[in-house]
Amino acid sequence: MVYGQFYHRDRLSRKMININVGGLKQKIEQKALLKFPKTRLGRILACSSREDTLELCDDYDVHADEYYFDRNPSFFHYVLNFYLTGKLHVMEGICVYSFHQEIEYWGIGEICIHHCCRFKYHERKQNAVEREFDTQSDDLSLSSDDASTIPQQIEKFKHMWHGQQREKLWLILENPKYSFPARAFTIFSLTIVLFSIVAMCVHSLPEFQGQPEDPGFQIVEFTCIVWFSIEYIARLMVSPCLCKFLRNPLNIIDFLSFLPFYITLVVERLDEVSSELVNIGRVVQVLRLMRIFRVLKLARHSIGLRSLGATFRHSYEEVGLLGVFLTVGIAIFSALIYSSEKDEKESLLHSIPVGWWWATISMTTVGYGDTYPVTIQGKLIGSTCIIFGLLMVALPVTVIFNRFSKYYRREQANDVVIRNQELRKLASGLPCVNIRDIYVMKMHCALDLNNAPCEKHTSRHVDNAHCSQ
Repeated sequence: MVYGQFYHRDRLSRKMININVGGLKQKIEQKALLKFPKTRLGRILACSSREDTLELCDDYDVHADEYYFDRNPSFFHYVLNFYLTGKLHVMEGICVYSFHQEIEYWGIGEICIHHCCRFKYHERKQNAVEREFDTQSDDLSLSSDDASTIPQQIEKFKHMWHGQQREKLWLILENPKYSFPARAFTIFSLTIVLFSIVAMCVHSLPEFQGQPEDPGFQIVEFTCIVWFSIEYIARLMVSPCLCKFLRNPLNIIDFLSFLPFYITLVVERLDEVSSELVNIGRVVQVLRLMRIFRVLKLARHSIGLRSLGATFRHSYEEVGLLGVFLTVGIAIFSALIYSSEKDEKESLLHSIPVGWWWATISMTTVGYGDTYPVTIQGKLIGSTCIIFGLLMVALPVTVIFNRFSKYYRREQANDVVIRNQELRKLASGLPCVNIRDIYVMKMHCALDLNNAPCEKHTSRHVDNAHCSQ
């Protein structure tokens, strides 16, 4: 009865409410809380029962009429300042994620951050996102075998059949810096890839077209395919995690490098069995053209290509921004050049689609010279188009270049870490040598050598004395 009389009285008639945040007790005017009714403290004023109140606070003392919150008391000073002034400032010395969680708990949105702290807050948040992004090793490169994941993967071999042999073979196949056999295997594999690419390019020359395929090219093609297949199967058999192996982009590229060859054999076999199939020749040409995927195999052995792939993979926003800039510029300048050149017989810019091509090669500063303006107005538009293209391309490219530099340094650091891990592993089996102990032993030996002649001289005097007696 006493609680009902105390709790259900008109709470709005009280001017102050008592707040206890982690031991920090404060009194806040109700009118300050009513300015922000959607916040946590503002919603407490609208509660009509103890159960509703406890959903918004951690505890409520009926007799003291005090609301308790188990939160950071230092941060509550900024919350209290927000209710009094309507301006939320960013707390220094606190993680940006913790700050975001605190304001989310109190029901205060990021839009309430004062303009003096807004830019700094979002900058810190973006930096934190990038640092968190850098720590995710499986997202920093095309390869999933980052320095942080290799020890965990090596640990899996201990519970596998012939784990020690499979571990050594896996390191030879996946880590060129592991040993001399690993380096030799990488060089040989890289040679096969380059030899296959050169053979494919030479086979496209006009001298080899329109006649049966040369047996030498067939032998080269078959040899390369056999090597690619054996290499892929070997990596698959010794992989510590089959699912991770199949999802790895580099392994997908390896699979696509020899898959068209086998599909071509199947299609040609079907063509021999059934003559009802149409356009088999075109299918075979397309499949043979897919051999160009072998060029991507170089990414396995190149830090630069892996960094480039990771850059494009995680810079889709900047690449999309670059595409938007170019699209807008092409649309504008193609219409302008068409309006200024459409009446000139010497000019080839008589349609907007042709203007698209001209604007594209002009904005990217390629300039083939096949289409160009002839009027003064067109040349002025062309000059503006080139300058605009330089500016639009340079803005996002700077961000992409910085990210590429970061990934390239990270890949180099990963190689150093992997090499150091292998050196420590090899050194763990060697005997431990303490240089200080060796120095002390040498000093003792030197003292023993100095004392030995003295002892010998003393013993000689003793012998002479005995002889005289």
